[in-house]
Amino acid sequence: MSQQSAPQKAPAQPETAPAQPQSDPAQPESAEARQPDLSIGSTGTTPYEDYVHADVLTHLQHPLSDDPGEMAFLVTTQVMELWFTVVVHEWHTAAQALRRDDLPAAMEALERSTHQMEALNAAWKPLARLTPAQFNAFRGALGEGSGFQSAMYRRLEFLLGEKSASMLVPHRGAPREYAELEKALQEPSLWDEVLRLLARRGYGIPREVLDREVTARYEPDARVEAVWAEVYEGPRDSGLVRLGEALTDVAELVWRWRNDHLVATRRAMGAKMGTGGSAGVAWLEKRASKNVFPELWTARSHV
Repeated sequence: MSQQSAPQKAPAQPETAPAQPQSDPAQPESAEARQPDLSIGSTGTTPYEDYVHADVLTHLQHPLSDDPGEMAFLVTTQVMELWFTVVVHEWHTAAQALRRDDLPAAMEALERSTHQMEALNAAWKPLARLTPAQFNAFRGALGEGSGFQSAMYRRLEFLLGEKSASMLVPHRGAPREYAELEKALQEPSLWDEVLRLLARRGYGIPREVLDREVTARYEPDARVEAVWAEVYEGPRDSGLVRLGEALTDVAELVWRWRNDHLVATRRAMGAKMGTGGSAGVAWLEKRASKNVFPELWTARSHV
């Protein structure tokens, strides 16, 4: 019986790499692949720096202690100041729009400010878990400094109707800040402009409320509460209901900011005396208990 030979395998073909597309030097480089022009700004500052002033911002930090945690505290506080500036700008824009009966423009500014307030509130996170030992490591660097001395935050409070001429006293030595605060004190608050708009729309805002001294703290009025109850009993999609809800969003975020401040302070220093001579947690508890735009909240019980 003859032995059959095994079939021979065909020799393996060498593997070849897939052909690579050849770039055509005649074709311009795609926008996706094009690198930035590194020559821009090489003879001076970059356009980015000219617009943002990042070099100024990133060299404003001057820690006064050797504790590494002070840098985060300092930067976070400065970030809050920048957010105060943006929010004040938006609320001032909204107040001006209400003054000229431009409700859509006012709504846009208020809605933008809610996103900015959310970012402002998130700035508490780097500070919210400080232990007393961690805070004490650099607290002495603050000296008599305190957040209530912030001129921009004071302008924010003035726009909410929380006015007091005594709050200008700490800024007498800073002419620009003092002048800006004095102007804000003399101007109607955002809430004043809201009530004036309601009066022009035919709602019964009392004359003594409309003609009140705008440099004084706004005090809630049962007749204003009744007006808001009337607004909310009307069409649910009306512009004034939407305005009320936008203002309520703002008020809620302000309340959350105050409470986050309270909680962070309570965790970091307990019931000790606050910086700047304040009562610390006791002072913040009093502030956190106050509602912004109070009649918007109480009116809901009557709808």
